[in-house]
Amino acid sequence: AEKMIRARHDKNFDINKIPLDDKKTYDMLAACKTLGIFQLEGGGMRDLIKKLQPSQFSDLSALVALYRPGPMESGMMDMFVRRKSGQEQIKYETPLLEEPLKDTYGCMLYQEQIMQISKLLGGFTPGEADTLRKAMGKKKADLLAELEVKFLEGCAKKGTLTNDQAKDLWEKFKKFAEYAFNKSHAACYAVVAYQTAYLKKYYTPEFMAAMLNSYLGNLDRVPIYVDE
Repeated sequence: AEKMIRARHDKNFDINKIPLDDKKTYDMLAACKTLGIFQLEGGGMRDLIKKLQPSQFSDLSALVALYRPGPMESGMMDMFVRRKSGQEQIKYETPLLEEPLKDTYGCMLYQEQIMQISKLLGGFTPGEADTLRKAMGKKKADLLAELEVKFLEGCAKKGTLTNDQAKDLWEKFKKFAEYAFNKSHAACYAVVAYQTAYLKKYYTPEFMAAMLNSYLGNLDRVPIYVDE
């Protein structure tokens, strides 16, 4: 698609230099016109997009992380949608949690957020925070028990939370571990999703031609994109 755009429109076009805050691109996504868009074209994903109405890059990253069994079954997906749309108040146990959680409307969605919180409230070193991420991802109960003690002691030492608040937050950590997602992974996917959406919005013929070329001979997909 890039090669065709450079040949037909702008010889200096570079997909890595497009603005990531283009309103018309987000409007197209919010309208669920996502056929051909990386990660966002499935029926279930389009249902989520309709509810979430993505309006900024962090929403695209969240879509990738939310559309999985864990967030769906835990109720995280629905809570995220309600909070973004203003149907539910965004709450923080302490004002200190606003910084790591503001982009996800007060919801714990990414492993990196847990790392940040453990450093901010529990006094963890970067290395300890990464150990926590690994322990949660691999569900290492013995290591998590050790880190819980360290977290509670760290919160008490820093005076950021009461003991009960710290215990409650750790319980949320443990629930979160069941569906924790890597933000850097989600963001990489979101970049490609946004880039394909931008191409579809502003360079439709070139994008759709490239899409059809990539599915040449696939009798299931080609008719869908021809219709589109």
